[in-house]
Amino acid sequence: MTGTGGELGVRAARSRALAVLRVRSRALAVALLPAAAEVILLTGGATGQFTGPGWDAARWAVGALAVLVLLAAAGIALVVARARPAASPTVPVSERSAPDLYRMVRDLADRLDVPAPSAIALTPDCDSWLEDRTHPAHAPPVTRSHDGPVVPGARPERRIAVPAPVLVIGSPFLWWMRVAELRAVLAPVVAGTGPSAEPDIAAARRFVRGLDAAVAVADAPGRGPLTRGVYAVLGRVARLLLRGCREHAALMERGVATAAAERAQSVDYGPRIAAQEQVGLAYAGWDRLLTKVALPAWRMGRWPSRLDVGVAAALTELSRRDRLADGFAARLGERPACDLLEEPGAVDEAVSLLTARLFHGGPAEPGPGWAPVDWQAYPEEVVDRTWRAEAARLHRVLDSLGVSPSLDPATPDPGGPTLARVLDHLTEPSGGGALTVPAPAVPLDGVEDGTEADPDDPATERSALLAAGLGAALAREENAAPQGARAQGPDSALWEDGDLPLFPLQPPRTGRELLAAHVTAMICCAAVDTAGAAPGLDWLDGPTLLLDGERAVDLAPRVLSLIEEGDPGPLRVWLAEAGIRPEKPVRLV
Repeated sequence: MTGTGGELGVRAARSRALAVLRVRSRALAVALLPAAAEVILLTGGATGQFTGPGWDAARWAVGALAVLVLLAAAGIALVVARARPAASPTVPVSERSAPDLYRMVRDLADRLDVPAPSAIALTPDCDSWLEDRTHPAHAPPVTRSHDGPVVPGARPERRIAVPAPVLVIGSPFLWWMRVAELRAVLAPVVAGTGPSAEPDIAAARRFVRGLDAAVAVADAPGRGPLTRGVYAVLGRVARLLLRGCREHAALMERGVATAAAERAQSVDYGPRIAAQEQVGLAYAGWDRLLTKVALPAWRMGRWPSRLDVGVAAALTELSRRDRLADGFAARLGERPACDLLEEPGAVDEAVSLLTARLFHGGPAEPGPGWAPVDWQAYPEEVVDRTWRAEAARLHRVLDSLGVSPSLDPATPDPGGPTLARVLDHLTEPSGGGALTVPAPAVPLDGVEDGTEADPDDPATERSALLAAGLGAALAREENAAPQGARAQGPDSALWEDGDLPLFPLQPPRTGRELLAAHVTAMICCAAVDTAGAAPGLDWLDGPTLLLDGERAVDLAPRVLSLIEEGDPGPLRVWLAEAGIRPEKPVRLV
């Protein structure tokens, strides 16, 4: 180990690992206590020291208790040993599909004088770590032939080699970082394979992971009363042991991280400082891309198939707008890390599908209602379709509320879906000419069931009623969606009982957000159909309306003025300036 800090880190980690193993030893000792007591009683009876009816009864009682405790301990130990530890959902990268990446990682491990990771996988996140997948449920043990001389007619000796941890790399790093930056960022991570090879640390980690997996097994639903009681005891014991070794395990991992960081200082220390700045930039761009760009597509049953390409474009735009990346042009001249892959497009597509499953839910394979979309087709197939679907939902809710078409005499088709109908309905009445809000033609789910209004709901009565109707309609559509949209694939064990998504991006939208989105969608449809506007894509802000090739950036406050105050004046002025005719019917899906 290079450096005093690294040696101290390994010593501290090993000390804490022994403390974790002592917890296991104490648990075993407690389980053996009744059996030891029974041995003492039997020995005393055989030697004539413990005789009499009382001692005979004690021997029977302690013996029965010892058998029960030993059986329970054996069962708990069996579950802890066989329970499958949780594994992070990742996209495996074989050496054949990324020989340069494997070569770089092995060279890095050689320079750090640590074992090379056993494999490489990608995760749709801005992070990298080592993950132990030596459990038989994750992968079969690796066997190797003996390296000695081959004796004719003799069977080659086989031995089991425990593989090193898997290196999990955040996929946005590959598309955003340069090769030198990625190597510098991975150096402290790869250095962690050294402490991971320590027998005491590896045994302590296996014990903690086994306890965690046993708790998950005990909490699994769908069991009968008797079985549920047995597993409740299992869960209680596993949690008690976890509490006993939690602090030691945390300090052990801190020591491992300290040792890895100390060892990695000898490799690419200077570039690592600059690369860490790119890590923060990648996280910011990735978050914006998922929430603003990918999420609208997922809601339409489409998943962008080149998310990592998109994050590179989003980060480029973010750097240009906010001037976060000094010397950005110089970085573009260096080799990008994605060049280390043989087929970056195929890898990007696999990561994109995994991202959609993790953050939104969906089937493991593309289908009629879950199709990929590339960036060139995104404005037409996602943005425009989203606008028209929301505009159609808005008019269906207006129909259910009994709202009549616009009475504007200039409307060529009074019965058509027009923006004027929406504006007339949301305009707050005043004076003696006030319009009354019609009663719903049919009951709206969630409107008349005592549901309390959200504090962020629109302020006017008409807006609140329309927002509630939109929320109920959207809930009905989601409940009516085919269950196959969340079907499980071959990797269903990764999803912890199939709960999807594992990491929802956003909480449910409020009534104000829903109404603002639907009114904005109706305005955009009218702009496209009557003013020659076009749907567009902004890498940081998502779907956008293009008027004469320029983004419409001042629409949101005018929409809020309409739905919160019932004042259509600012919006009507904006529509007139943009040449949008609200009285013209628009095309809906």
